[in-house]
Amino acid sequence: MGPQATAVCSLLFLLQVLAEPAENSDFSLAGDYLLGGLFTLHANVKGIVHLNFLQVPKCKEYETKALGYKLMQAMHFAVEEINNHSGLLPGVRLGYEMVDVCYVSNNIQPVLYFLAREDYYLPIQEDYSHYVPHVVAVIGPDNSESTMTVAHFLSLFLLPQVTYSAISDYLRDKQRFPSLLRTVPGADHHVEAMVQLMLHFGWNWIVLLVSSDDYGRRNGQMLSDRLARSDICVALQEALPTPQPSQAVTPQERRRLETIVDKLQRSSANVVVVFAPELALHNFFREVLRRNFTGTVWIASESWAIDLGLHDLSELRHVGTFLGITTQSVPIPGFSEFRMRRARARPPPSNRTRLRTTCNQECDTCLDTMEAFSTVLTLSGERVAYSVYSAVYAVAHALHRLLRCSQTSCSKEVVYPWRLLQEIRKVNFTLLGHHISFDQYGDLLMPLEVIQWRWNLSQNPFESIASYHPAQRQLKDVREVSWHTPDGTVPTSTCSKDCQPGQKKKSVGIHPCCFECLDCLPGTFLNKTEDEFECQPCPSTEWSHRRDVSCFKRMLVFLKWHHVSTIAVALLAALGFLSTLAILIVFWRHLQTPMVRSAGGPMCFLILMTLLVAYVLVPVYVGPPTVSRCLCRQTLFTICFTLCISCIVVRSFQIVCVFKVARRLPRAYSYWVRYHGPYVFVAVITALKVVIVVGHLLVTPTRPTARAVPDDPKIMVLSCNSSYRRGLLVNTSLDLLLSVVGFSFAYMGKELPTNYNEAKFITFCMTFYFTSSIFLCTLMSVYEGVLVTFLDLLVTVLNLLGISLGYFGPKCYMILFYPERNTPAYFSSVIQGYTMGRD
Repeated sequence: MGPQATAVCSLLFLLQVLAEPAENSDFSLAGDYLLGGLFTLHANVKGIVHLNFLQVPKCKEYETKALGYKLMQAMHFAVEEINNHSGLLPGVRLGYEMVDVCYVSNNIQPVLYFLAREDYYLPIQEDYSHYVPHVVAVIGPDNSESTMTVAHFLSLFLLPQVTYSAISDYLRDKQRFPSLLRTVPGADHHVEAMVQLMLHFGWNWIVLLVSSDDYGRRNGQMLSDRLARSDICVALQEALPTPQPSQAVTPQERRRLETIVDKLQRSSANVVVVFAPELALHNFFREVLRRNFTGTVWIASESWAIDLGLHDLSELRHVGTFLGITTQSVPIPGFSEFRMRRARARPPPSNRTRLRTTCNQECDTCLDTMEAFSTVLTLSGERVAYSVYSAVYAVAHALHRLLRCSQTSCSKEVVYPWRLLQEIRKVNFTLLGHHISFDQYGDLLMPLEVIQWRWNLSQNPFESIASYHPAQRQLKDVREVSWHTPDGTVPTSTCSKDCQPGQKKKSVGIHPCCFECLDCLPGTFLNKTEDEFECQPCPSTEWSHRRDVSCFKRMLVFLKWHHVSTIAVALLAALGFLSTLAILIVFWRHLQTPMVRSAGGPMCFLILMTLLVAYVLVPVYVGPPTVSRCLCRQTLFTICFTLCISCIVVRSFQIVCVFKVARRLPRAYSYWVRYHGPYVFVAVITALKVVIVVGHLLVTPTRPTARAVPDDPKIMVLSCNSSYRRGLLVNTSLDLLLSVVGFSFAYMGKELPTNYNEAKFITFCMTFYFTSSIFLCTLMSVYEGVLVTFLDLLVTVLNLLGISLGYFGPKCYMILFYPERNTPAYFSSVIQGYTMGRD
């Protein structure tokens, strides 16, 4: 689909200005198809004649630029090479016309000239699909602003435009610039290369200087957005003043430059990134030299990374280290010799008539001056020159396909711009070892290079130190850099020094790069990959020291069999079990004797059997807690112990009841005996204890838990539930009450007959149990550790021994060693004597 009539009417006034042909145009007209070349040729190189056309005013303020002349010659060389030495376009010759856009001021007239016909008129048509302009394609300009201006015109006609140096990402918009292509990567790749370079050397505190034009603002904003994702902070951002055309420094500009340099000197950042055209930097760097800057790293954008005019300020070597991002250097065979060749007289082209005069573009008068730059231009490599070279070849390959060329000839047909544009977008070939094809944005993803400025005449003035590959978006092959620092080490540029391992950052001010370092407290650690500003807490089963970067497993402690204390308690429990078993045997053999009957009769066996079960359950306290062990501790064990105490309490009450209550309340005593009061009491107390235990289990499920010791968090005590103290208090509350009741009844029966007076034994058992339980609860309120579990076990075993030996031991002693006192006659005499004494 060809171009349609659009806003061409608005150009009518400009077209009238261009209505007359030039009297002294300086351009060759060679061959069948013309390429238009837009080049900037202003700089401080004397003697080079400006290229003008259509009476455009000359750029008298600036002298021609050596690098611009080199690029012009690259296009010239590519055209001649295609015409003379390649298999492209057999029988077809390429021609070219080049103009000087004089930086940014001369864009409109050249582009209108390229769009006009041979008669210098640009007709207004409804449809330009079959319109043939003066040239088939345009190469250039070099900077983004000029490229946009030109592209707005050329896009109306879909005239192919291939720029070799403009990198603005706005040019990727194919809706606004459908006919624009580039032989260089876009600005986002240049910015990415800069950011990766800063990250490689650990610079996160920089100064950003931009020019006061669209180039500086847009690229500066793109860099700022990219830095926000890389933890690199902009300490200072300033806009450089736009220089006067004459490069004369006005008082206002001087004050502005002095202010910027003052801020640079006060800033703690040692890395300065500069996005500005080279013309905006001459006065700035003269001011920098006047202030005796040292030790700064200057990162140049592509607009001045290989600028010979700035490099010619040799005193800049003392300012610091200059690094830059530029296109890859690709040697072009024969180009250096072609660039410096002497003009040869040639006869005028035969059989060729034009409406205007032509001449060659050898710039003969400037060759002597260019020889002075031959060495530095050769050493600096063919960087941007290859971009121009490949742009010409891309157009030639597209023409070759469009004209359906064979090895010997091409079809003779009219080349419409929009058809050529379609072919350029599809080119795919290899040129000097590099693949040439355009992506969907019209960009050629050639590698970029990071270069360092050198001032040794025998060296490359722009030495490559790294390469950046746009396809992988990765900086590679970073080589040794010659740092301009006193000790030759890599300069540092950070707002704050890096924190030590295990230290978190605390922001100071508005920049995340400015911070103070704080140690991570015990129990926390720092995971930099997740968050550098907060310490993460360790899991409940792990711990860390101060400034740790990871947690370690806490040491789990519990009662173990190989501990001496555990062995001692186990021996006591074994002694209690054996002694209780012996007492059970003795009582069984003397079941019908008065001594056994006075001790409780059948209830004694209930107590003894319960004691044996309790002794057997002692090992559940040793070893790591499990659900089954915890259930045994909190259910079976505690119920057995309550059963023992309730039997002793009812026994002490029964003795008092026989000698005191029976006389005063005979009816109540008869009910007590008739309905088996002792067993009913024991059953009720046991049932009540079961309810308490089950209720506690429902409220606090029994499962092993690990509790950190406050005094030593590296240690975790394994216990049966999260609230071990509360469980112990709940389980012992009823037992403590029974011990008080039993003690009271025992005290009431202290005057009973000797054979029936068990007050001192019961008092001993109950007092020991009560005081040991209070001691254990008090200890648990102030201390948490495995000692609590050990003391709980020790107190339990001692209480069991107190019951088995303290209560049943004396009776066994009487049965075994004083059998004469274990007779009915003896007991009757004791009771008779007690009764007579009471009377």
